[in-house]
Amino acid sequence: MRFLITGICGFVGNAIAKRLLETVENCAIYGIDNLIRQGSELNRGGLLKSGVTLFHGDIRQQSDFEAVPPVDWVIDAAANPSVLAGVDGRTSSRQLIEHNLFGTVNMLEYCKRAGAGFILLSTSRVYSIKPLSELQVEVGGQAFRLKKGAPLPDGLTKSGVTERFSTSPPISLYGSTKLASEITALEYGETFNFPVWINRCGVLAGAGQFGRPDQGIFSFWINSYLRRRPLKYIGFGGKGYQIRDAIHPGDLVPVLLKQISGPSTEAPRVCNFGGGVANAMSLAELSAWCKDRFGPHEVANDPAPRPFDIPWMVMDSSLANRVWGWEPQVPLDRILSEIAGHAESNPDWLEISGAM
Repeated sequence: MRFLITGICGFVGNAIAKRLLETVENCAIYGIDNLIRQGSELNRGGLLKSGVTLFHGDIRQQSDFEAVPPVDWVIDAAANPSVLAGVDGRTSSRQLIEHNLFGTVNMLEYCKRAGAGFILLSTSRVYSIKPLSELQVEVGGQAFRLKKGAPLPDGLTKSGVTERFSTSPPISLYGSTKLASEITALEYGETFNFPVWINRCGVLAGAGQFGRPDQGIFSFWINSYLRRRPLKYIGFGGKGYQIRDAIHPGDLVPVLLKQISGPSTEAPRVCNFGGGVANAMSLAELSAWCKDRFGPHEVANDPAPRPFDIPWMVMDSSLANRVWGWEPQVPLDRILSEIAGHAESNPDWLEISGAM
């Protein structure tokens, strides 16, 4: 089996490549990465030692795919992942669209030529911000929870956001590029007769994730807390009660293997893959976890809201469980401990990954 993983030197691409090499016999992996993210060069050496064939290329350039040999499957792990990209005053909206949408088109053209299947790692951020921002929540301990007895919008269950939840704008420029990529990929697969799977992921987290808030809030928070760097609860009263769920990228590999094995064409092409309620945590709870491990550190607060922020985002992966028998295997505490161990072993990680 031959794979092409885009963004392979990033956290998710690197983790998936390593797990595929461990679990798939006669596995050949090719990777393409432009290495523009600080820290990605560190993963390059390990991948080469593992036998991965790397191409230094940019998915925005169609010609950069010309040297890549045909493969059986393309796994798209390349993206600008920040919901504030293009509007934060530091990044370009056009570059965001070129990376996340035009890059997808170039991958799909490659799949059409090579006869390869396509798996898009998408995001929970394709879901509509307005109904999420207006959820009726209450405080339970140090975290928001869905208000008991309050009506839930269509597509939301007590277990989280399902695939039926609205994807109507606004969803941010980032979310819109990923949603447009999903639709484009499905149309390419239907038109040119190759398999396409869309895996909408919750917050991916684990050791080796770059310590930037736009790359992974759990890694950023733990690394910053350990180094006693400034941290701040932003919005929602400045209490840090907003909730996210986490998933380890290694947990995606079992379902990727099922998707490439040729399942029924009746299987839904779009599924959520998130940590769920059991793997969900607020920033305040994360600070409490860090305090237990590292000792006290003061966190500042800024109650002013930011664009696109939402109080509660947990993925309901019931459909993935019914269709694929999938559920997350790595519990949240182990994910956090893995990040903390890496942070303790790499004291300069924030500088390496460009967070400072």
